[in-house]
Amino acid sequence: MIQGRIHSTESFGSADGPGVRFLIFLSGCNLRCRYCHNPDTWARQSNDLRTADELLDQAERYRPYWGKEGGITVSGGEPLLQIDFLIDLFRKAKQRNISTCIDTAGQPFTREEPFFSRFQELMQYTDLLLLDIKHIDPYQHRLLTGKSNENILDMFHYLDEINKPVWVRHVLVPGITDDDTWLFQTRAFLASLHNIERIDVLPYHTLGLHKYKALGIPYTLEGVDPPTRERIEHAKKILSGELTPPMIHTEQTERRLHI
Repeated sequence: MIQGRIHSTESFGSADGPGVRFLIFLSGCNLRCRYCHNPDTWARQSNDLRTADELLDQAERYRPYWGKEGGITVSGGEPLLQIDFLIDLFRKAKQRNISTCIDTAGQPFTREEPFFSRFQELMQYTDLLLLDIKHIDPYQHRLLTGKSNENILDMFHYLDEINKPVWVRHVLVPGITDDDTWLFQTRAFLASLHNIERIDVLPYHTLGLHKYKALGIPYTLEGVDPPTRERIEHAKKILSGELTPPMIHTEQTERRLHI
């Protein structure tokens, strides 16, 4: 019997995939994003162990509120660290005709075995992925998260190869991810793909600061303010293709993506 290490659940998620969704947050993450607002999900240990059927039974209590587009979204932490549990959960969800979505940073992804075969199976039961681009530059990504991003970008390429729908999320952090150079590079990368259905620009915030203090973890972005509304709108225009790099005009930048 496979059990997932559960951090928490939410009954009515409205910003984590289409429609109203039941959210399942799994414990454990290998990244240490400096702006993470859920450092309490980093540890892999959990006292809350549940089976797929237990979670799906709980989720279906709220099914009348889902509408035609709703379903379940699994987030974290990093859900792909518990891929065998995800396979079991999503396989059983599809048997119940439940829409499935993964909110992931992609860090565990590799085309090496045994992970890759398991990931291929998981994609058979996955309707949508919410996939983060923490930083487009591998070196800057390592400074921001503690890990490089080569395998994450390769995951984007693989999902494009199999035409799996992706919604992109990019956290806008002043002085770290909001530089126009990086935004235009991110735009160029996304424009090379064909399965990106949506791009969300998420403004950096400090709502999780109290968790760092409670856990005794140093917060390295102390003093960084959230981006202004103007800067957020500017980033959206770049990532959607509405703005093009100065003096550069290519066929790629003509393509528009929904934000």
